[in-house]
Amino acid sequence: MEAKKIKRVDSVDIYRGLVMFLMMAEVWHLSGISENNPESALWGFLAFHQSHVPWIGCSLHDLIQPSFSFLVGVALPFSIASRIKKGESQKMMWYHAFRRSITLILLGVFLRSMYSEMTNWTFEDTLSQIGLGYPFLFFLGFKNSKWQWSILTILLLMYWLAFSLYPVPAAEFNYAAVGVPEDWPHLMEGFQAHWNKNANLAWAFDTWFLNLFPRENAFLFNGGGYATLSFIPTLGTMILGLIAGKMIKNKETDLFKKWSVIGLALVIIALAIHYLGINPIVKRIWTPNWTLFSGGVCFLILALFHWLIDMKGLKKPFHWLKIIGMNSIAAYVLAHTLNEFIDNSFRIHIGQNYDLLLGNGFSSLISGSLILICQWLILKWMYNKNIFIKI
Repeated sequence: MEAKKIKRVDSVDIYRGLVMFLMMAEVWHLSGISENNPESALWGFLAFHQSHVPWIGCSLHDLIQPSFSFLVGVALPFSIASRIKKGESQKMMWYHAFRRSITLILLGVFLRSMYSEMTNWTFEDTLSQIGLGYPFLFFLGFKNSKWQWSILTILLLMYWLAFSLYPVPAAEFNYAAVGVPEDWPHLMEGFQAHWNKNANLAWAFDTWFLNLFPRENAFLFNGGGYATLSFIPTLGTMILGLIAGKMIKNKETDLFKKWSVIGLALVIIALAIHYLGINPIVKRIWTPNWTLFSGGVCFLILALFHWLIDMKGLKKPFHWLKIIGMNSIAAYVLAHTLNEFIDNSFRIHIGQNYDLLLGNGFSSLISGSLILICQWLILKWMYNKNIFIKI
């Protein structure tokens, strides 16, 4: 007898679709439009929220990666349940988990190497970060919520302690040698200096670890401050998603209220920790406090979509996002591989000057919209043909 298919949760698919759309919408290049219209507060606001903050704080764009990671955790209980229904042994499920982990890691490396002359062995890509933590998440998928909250707490405390014990840079530290000007306004002082850009434990680890791989030049620093070890607190974000997914899978009631309370509590705790100087909210190196803050926001967004979609039944207006969300890996790869090809094709066949349509400085809105429409139509065709890329 064929195993009964696990029912999908529309609010989760639509939340994932929104996350992927925000990533795909980078092709609008709103920061360039803002630079061409410096007097416009609206374009300045939109550009800020389509860019990563330099170090401390959060924009809408900064929530894309934690949301994607969070939703990996949400989906895991359903993935495990589906495999159990198919009669898979734990050995086979672990084989699949490790295979998925390796595939995600290598896909992230591939996407980071697309425009390089040789393989760019770095692991800060979203997919690589998820892949590095996935086997640990899978292990926790078979544990109860007490286990999950306990491991999350220990994980974040130990990661915070490791950074705290790593020496802060000396007064004569040459920040310019690691891509950070000495007068950079985002350098922190005192205890929070343990989390300064390219002068922290994760940076020191990468100057050893990444140089074990073949590369054209020795690795000295990541220009954005991103680091391999961020997969550890990223795992914390996935654990928070796993907790939310277990609540759905167990058919708990009052999810809107429970998720709202958890989300608000995590955000308030994170802000308190930040302003008390214990740990800053920094997405680029995924501080433990960023895990708490962004995880809290993810709970709140999931609660909102649960209220709109699952409770109020407002599915039709968001169906276009569901199409993206149900094929998130395909959307991710499309956004990293086809943008230039689609743009060049339109410029060849339609013409180079998009400024004629909206005026000077707005051409990226036209080119970006054409790219997004093409990508969505590909995903729509895959949805209609029941083609879903899974790893």
